[in-house]
Amino acid sequence: MHFDFDPASPTIWVFLAVILFFIALGYFGVHKKIAGALDTRADKIRVELDEARRLREEAQTLLASFQRKQKEAEKQAEDIVKQARIDAENMAAQSRKDLAERLERRAQQAEAKIQNAEAQAMADVKSKAADMAVNTAEALMRKNMKPADHSALIKDGITQMGKVMN
Repeated sequence: MHFDFDPASPTIWVFLAVILFFIALGYFGVHKKIAGALDTRADKIRVELDEARRLREEAQTLLASFQRKQKEAEKQAEDIVKQARIDAENMAAQSRKDLAERLERRAQQAEAKIQNAEAQAMADVKSKAADMAVNTAEALMRKNMKPADHSALIKDGITQMGKVMN
C-alpha cells in the first residue's frame, strides 16, 4: 500500500477540515452540550413515562371503581325489580281479597233487602187479607145481624178487652 501526499488533493483538505472541526467541537465543549441536551431530553421522557404510568394506574383504578359501581347498581336494580314484583303480587292478592269481601257484603245486603221485601210483601198480603176478611165479615154481619145482635157483640167485645187488659 502506497500513500502519496499531494497537497493539491481535495481529499486531504476535506480530511483535515473534518479533524479540525472535531477538535473545535471538543474545545468549545459541544459534546458536553449535546450530552446535556440528550440527558435533559431523556429526563423529560422519563418524567412523561412516569406521568403516563401514573395516569394509567389512575385510569385502571377508576375503571375498577366504575365496574364495581355498575355491578352494585345492577344488583340494586334487580332488588328493586324483585321488591316491585313482590309488592305487585301482594297488592293483587289484597285487591282480590277486598273484592271478594265487597262482593260478599253486597250479596248479604242484597239478601237482607230480599228478606225485607219478602217480609214487607207478606205483611202487605196479610194486611190486605185481614182488610178483606174484615170487609167481608162486616158485609155478612150487616146482612145477617139484627140490632139486638149488635148490642150483644159490643158487650162481648168489651168483656174480652177487659180480660186482655188485666
